[in-house]
Amino acid sequence: MRVFFFLLISYMSMAQEIIPLYPDGVPGLKVKDVPEKMTGANITNVTVPTLAIYKPQKQTSNAAVVICPGGGYAVLAYKKEGEDLARWFSERGMIAVVLKYRLPQREYFTDAGIRPLQDAQSAIAFVKSHAKEWGIKDVGIMGFSAGGHLAATTSTLFDNPVGEIKRSLEEVRPDFSLLIYPVISLDDNITHEGSKKNLLGPNFNEQELKRYSPEKNITEKTPPVFLVSTTDDWVVSENSIAYYLAAKRHKVPAEMHIYEKGGHGYALTKDNRGPVEKWPEALEAWLKLHKWL
Repeated sequence: MRVFFFLLISYMSMAQEIIPLYPDGVPGLKVKDVPEKMTGANITNVTVPTLAIYKPQKQTSNAAVVICPGGGYAVLAYKKEGEDLARWFSERGMIAVVLKYRLPQREYFTDAGIRPLQDAQSAIAFVKSHAKEWGIKDVGIMGFSAGGHLAATTSTLFDNPVGEIKRSLEEVRPDFSLLIYPVISLDDNITHEGSKKNLLGPNFNEQELKRYSPEKNITEKTPPVFLVSTTDDWVVSENSIAYYLAAKRHKVPAEMHIYEKGGHGYALTKDNRGPVEKWPEALEAWLKLHKWL
């Protein structure tokens, strides 16, 4: 019995498969053979983006979710905001895919600013292409902090897929989005300056500011959204509020939770931050409401 329990835990704790997102070559790559860098549990220097696929032992959901870790577009908090969440979904019967996406490092890529979005769109397209094989109907996207900005841009900029690979709107549009303490707006008053500067670089124009401010690009086609933030978040909860209000104006199904305390970067940790630690329960209820769990 102990051996079986150990094998079960191991099965649920690890990705069943890790695959390259671009098996035929990474688009826009200027420099080859760059070693990834690990600092603690964070990753940078991603030149070979991958998908880590977590399939539950007993699949009970007809949806899958692509998870985008945060890190200010400077690093990826891959374990805390990727692997840990994939296990959470897997334990609840949903397929989860952790996206190790390229950061906008201009020394490695041409058009570096589009590469995170290109990777997120490609990840959605990949999972949708396996919908019949995996027994799923819908594909959502989840993001934390700057990963929330990436998830939000993926949820609002699907009309014109970016990059060299031609894809249709139907291939890259998520069916729902989960934005946890997200960076959203690039407006000076409420943006996270580090994420903004890393994404856009030193030279940008007003058109780019609008394009990469997802709250300004919401339409009736934008997928349903679940948002979490806190009043004392140093990446200001106004980011979540702006997205929520824009979704409401366009009649996009939206649910938002703003807790008084909790700060930023809590993910699934239990370190006495108070009621904000209950946000996964609210998420589970929302997913059940929409019959994704």
